Amino acid sequence: MAVICGLNPHFDRKKPIFSIILMLRRPVLLILLLIGAAGARGQSANAPLNEDYYHTLDRYEIKSGRTASPLFTTVKPYRRSAIAAYLDTLHNRPGTFTSSGDQFNWDYLRNDSWEYTDAGTADSKRSWKGLYRKQSDFVHVDQPAFDIHVSPVAYFGGGKDSRNSSTLFINTRGVEIRGRLDNKIAFYTFLTDNQSILPQYVSDQMGTYPVVPHEGFWKRFKSNGVDFFQARAYIDVNLSKHLNMQFGHDRMFIGNGFRSLIFSDFSAPGEFVRFNVNVWKLNYHFSVNRLTADTRVLPNQRYPEKYVAFHHASVNIGRKLNIGFFESIVFSPADTLNNGTFELNYLNPVIFYRAIEQQNGSSDNAILGGDFKWIPFRKVSVYGQFVLDEFVLKNIKAGNGWWANKFAVQGGIKYIDALNVSNLDLQAEVNIVRPFTYSHQSLYTNYSNYLQPLAHPLGANFYELAGIVRYQPGRLNVVWKNTYAVIGRDATGNNFGGDINKSYVSRTKEYGNTLAQGVQNKIAYSDLTISYMVKHNVFIDARQTFRISKSADTFYQNNTTMTTVALRWNIAKRSYDF
Repeated sequence: MAVICGLNPHFDRKKPIFSIILMLRRPVLLILLLIGAAGARGQSANAPLNEDYYHTLDRYEIKSGRTASPLFTTVKPYRRSAIAAYLDTLHNRPGTFTSSGDQFNWDYLRNDSWEYTDAGTADSKRSWKGLYRKQSDFVHVDQPAFDIHVSPVAYFGGGKDSRNSSTLFINTRGVEIRGRLDNKIAFYTFLTDNQSILPQYVSDQMGTYPVVPHEGFWKRFKSNGVDFFQARAYIDVNLSKHLNMQFGHDRMFIGNGFRSLIFSDFSAPGEFVRFNVNVWKLNYHFSVNRLTADTRVLPNQRYPEKYVAFHHASVNIGRKLNIGFFESIVFSPADTLNNGTFELNYLNPVIFYRAIEQQNGSSDNAILGGDFKWIPFRKVSVYGQFVLDEFVLKNIKAGNGWWANKFAVQGGIKYIDALNVSNLDLQAEVNIVRPFTYSHQSLYTNYSNYLQPLAHPLGANFYELAGIVRYQPGRLNVVWKNTYAVIGRDATGNNFGGDINKSYVSRTKEYGNTLAQGVQNKIAYSDLTISYMVKHNVFIDARQTFRISKSADTFYQNNTTMTTVALRWNIAKRSYDF
């Protein structure tokens, strides 16, 4: 530590150099440290988070009848090199890539990360002046010292919302770049400029908190639209054969379900440093993420920040079962309770956060729990999550509805090639989150980022049923998504525990709290999307959405019907399924 601090003799002792690095105020120094540490080969960018893409990968784990290796599918995103290695192991297993749709997916996935495979189908049948020599890359350079892959990003769509007289639209233009340098450093950059008119129910929600779902800073576009710039980027280094490190600005997702109650990709991207150990039957993930506590500040003021330190360890038990455990802590030096102190103990990748949090006076928000995935036989997977925020056992036994008995539960099942129909996949899931779960004393310590939940989009105080039907015989992909949720909303002047951005100090009652208490809001959501891949990662989408919202509160009494079409190029579908 003395050596590192010696780089700057005028450093502020209240902000040690490790925290300064973590807060990304010295990114150049961190990059130099990474380059100096990088000695192993096999660096790789991630495959960007994309619900359809990742389902295509995960279905083959289930179809094979055994837990994946070297992938650990609970921790997303996956590195491209790991995807390629896993596909190689799958191809030698009989009964995995049997249908024409499966063979299409085999070629597509390998072509998408061709630099890590020997995919003979990756070359384009036609190229023009050096462009699109590979199906997945607009232009690429592949040299011994480095490789770089550059592709355009576009999303043009329009449609009609029954509650909005204006035409819905999305207009996205950008670029995606990935590559490697000296086979020691991998890098990724994604930049887009976006204008959109959102569905009316999303605009209604923005009246409560002025944020665009999934995004960070935004501004008004014309009278009723939004304009936002999206930037995601990171570098990747293998510190050893089994230890990987990434540093940048992006999202992650923990879980095997449609939703995650542990850590989801719903909120805006955030800065992070991640370490991942993958050895034998074990996978260990440690990350520290810098997030935005609030956006409602005076002009030209910096948004207040907070941090989430996160551990997740999982182990494959035999060939059928994976069990994981996690803990996280939300804290902020800007919180008045911390007096501007950055707690260095939270940077310890192998310590128990709850013990440290209690030792320091219990001012931070510690959350822990577990997850599992079981493949009892080929084509079927059962999964679940359990999140424990706070509880007192005697109050649980008493059944007195104490407000601080805060927990969340998920259970789900996936059925691949259902009813012996190739490429027909079914999924059912239930999510239950008790009142006040994820909330805390202030925005500096609750489980949110940019005023958006870090876990489930609905926050807390609800139960939800979800059912998804997928059929993908080849270039055609049909996804029919259905959810039904009962949510407890707040009445004026009351806090029933559904809004995680409200301090639990303002709770309405101490005991007698029940699931979905308060003003009930029942939401039925159904979305049918038909996508066709015209060429590699170029899609045409046709979409029909129905959303029925009923409540005694007139604010939540609204029904929506939407019909949209879109053209996508190297970007995932944009969804507001809440």
